[in-house]
Amino acid sequence: MKKMKRLPAALAAITMAFAATACGSEESSGGRTKSEDDVSIELSAAESVLDSDETESLKGKKVYWMATYDLNPTDNQDRSVALSLFEDVYGCSIEYVATTSDSKFDDLANRINGGSPIDMFPYEWDAVPNGVTKGMYDPLDDYIDLSDPIWDDMRDYADMYKYNGHYYVVPYAVSDPLAITYSRTLMEEEGLKDPYELYKKGEWNWDNFLDMMKQFVSNAEEGQQRYGIRGWFGQAIVQSTGDTVVKYDGNQFSNNIMSPNIERAEQLAEQIGKLGLYDGTWYSNFPEDGSTLFYGMAPWSLGGSNAKNPDADIFIVPFPKDPESDTYYLNMNFAANMLVKGSKNADAVGAYIKCCRLEQTEEEYKKAAKEKALIQQKNKDGQVTSFVTEEQYDFMQTWYDPENIRCVFDFGYGMGPLMYSESYDYYTRGVMNNVADALLVRYDGTPDTWAEIRTQWSSVVDAQVEDFNSKK
Repeated sequence: MKKMKRLPAALAAITMAFAATACGSEESSGGRTKSEDDVSIELSAAESVLDSDETESLKGKKVYWMATYDLNPTDNQDRSVALSLFEDVYGCSIEYVATTSDSKFDDLANRINGGSPIDMFPYEWDAVPNGVTKGMYDPLDDYIDLSDPIWDDMRDYADMYKYNGHYYVVPYAVSDPLAITYSRTLMEEEGLKDPYELYKKGEWNWDNFLDMMKQFVSNAEEGQQRYGIRGWFGQAIVQSTGDTVVKYDGNQFSNNIMSPNIERAEQLAEQIGKLGLYDGTWYSNFPEDGSTLFYGMAPWSLGGSNAKNPDADIFIVPFPKDPESDTYYLNMNFAANMLVKGSKNADAVGAYIKCCRLEQTEEEYKKAAKEKALIQQKNKDGQVTSFVTEEQYDFMQTWYDPENIRCVFDFGYGMGPLMYSESYDYYTRGVMNNVADALLVRYDGTPDTWAEIRTQWSSVVDAQVEDFNSKK
């Protein structure tokens, strides 16, 4: 396994470069124009790594990155810390190969089959096992040293994804947890306990969650319509058990849709739906009219929720835990990049992924990320459109510590369109989609109970499990 050294002097220099670019630089829509000061900073960083065999072997390499977004700065953006490290310490670059959401997998397959250069692609749920069995990705085992301490908090998650004995997905961060946003002011007015205080005591669970919604709705005045929760959270209910529809023991997949843990989660969703506590209308932030107690969504909506509810004392907590568990399990996304099949720059891809991890772990970069996150966003008229408080930010950072909350991944999401496919038709949606929210949203044709749903779809899970086991 190739090991890439940690380079403290170079990292310090890049920290200065990051600070310099954050203060402003000349850019165009085609990329970044470097200032004179920035060039000298990059040279000082390079001087500290000239004696590194690994870095010397990477110098001048270009990684071809296919995605719907560019990793290079455009439109007056700053370089990310990861890109700064990759360019200035390792002497590499990234060339963007544009694609679209609709055509990305076809475009990737065409590049691979046609022999056009392509090295790196964003991780998506479909990557393992579906993308691997289709011959789209290579393992990263030889290019990332997971014994390096920077991977301590991610090593278990890399092991969770390990497939056929190889590391195809090595997450460098977790992101987008399905959380619960609420108003502390509203809680106090309704005589309800603060979920944050319950969380700190280890008492934020399904039972409290459901009881609070019932009380809130029952307190409605005549003619007032109230809801316990709105937003996207069905998947979080199921995964808060820590259990998955598809199990993987490192060798074989198995169908776990009959799990009693999943059944209890689905019964909670069933109860929320039947009691009329859930409103399936889409809201991009916590509703402003006082009609809603909880809003389920990832924290990307928090800034806008704060701005639109300035007097509500908005706060955010993880999804409540299963009362039969001592552990908070939370549905999150994983930030990772895939090594494309047949890449000629696999070692450089491994180096870039390590740069992404360093951005998450070095204290200087974490401090800079926090400072940036706390900057208020304003429109052209000077009106605040988004902000995050320091209390909110600091609390959310604790969620990414596996000692506090464990992330869950269900391989069912990576088993192709029969298992995961968005639509509004109960009969054509993927199994995992119906598991997540059919009992909440009640699409046409949705049965009344979880027992009926799992009976209808268990044979599909069996077939997909058997299919992917045969491909191993």
